[in-house]
Amino acid sequence: MIKKFEIKSHDGPGRIGKCDGEKTPKLFYKNDLKICPSEGSAYNIDKEIAQFNVRETLRTAKENVDKYDAAVIQGSKYIDLRIECMKELEEIGYNIFIIANGDELLTNPRELVDIVVSLRKNAHPSSMLIFTFAESSFMPILTYMGIDGFLADASNYYSHLNVLQTPTKAYDLNTYKIYDEITQEELEKKNIECLEFVIREIQTHMDNGSLRNLVEERSGTAPQNISTLKILDKNHMDFILEYSQLF
Repeated sequence: MIKKFEIKSHDGPGRIGKCDGEKTPKLFYKNDLKICPSEGSAYNIDKEIAQFNVRETLRTAKENVDKYDAAVIQGSKYIDLRIECMKELEEIGYNIFIIANGDELLTNPRELVDIVVSLRKNAHPSSMLIFTFAESSFMPILTYMGIDGFLADASNYYSHLNVLQTPTKAYDLNTYKIYDEITQEELEKKNIECLEFVIREIQTHMDNGSLRNLVEERSGTAPQNISTLKILDKNHMDFILEYSQLF
């Protein structure tokens, strides 16, 4: 069940588009997507196990293509398996993809960059890449690399960890006593409001052609942010320049 998705313009590798009439990049809520079940696996596992999980993911996706409109790209830490999984899912008929192991990728900047850039380069232009568990300060650089959307469930995930999201930092409320008393539900609400603001912020910067400025600003908010940007610039400048405007 392919959703109508088209790219309107670029800001660097970042893509401004429309998905069923809604502007992207965007937040996807629980009822926005029907995600096909997949054979999930840990990130750092033997390749043989990852290959088996990819095969099972593809089998399930093919059997249920008429029931779901999004599929999961499995493959653990192996770029070739990730690309193979995505390309075969495209052939089956999907055009919206969830990148598995998002939480673990966020702690491995080099592998994160290599996997996201490789997927974006090999994906059909009308295929959407969606990231899970992204911290709000990390969303601009993920968008810059070509991510088209984020799952709003991240707000619930971080609220269970007792972590407050802000546009520039994630606060562990066990350490930073910003609120004396706050329920998990209240924290989730604050986190979703933050994600919604950051998406609007990203969209506005992209409209103004200044996403790179936002990425550089946010790169100084956490060590993994600056590491990711440095690795991206060092190893994938051709990818960046391919879509960057010349002034």
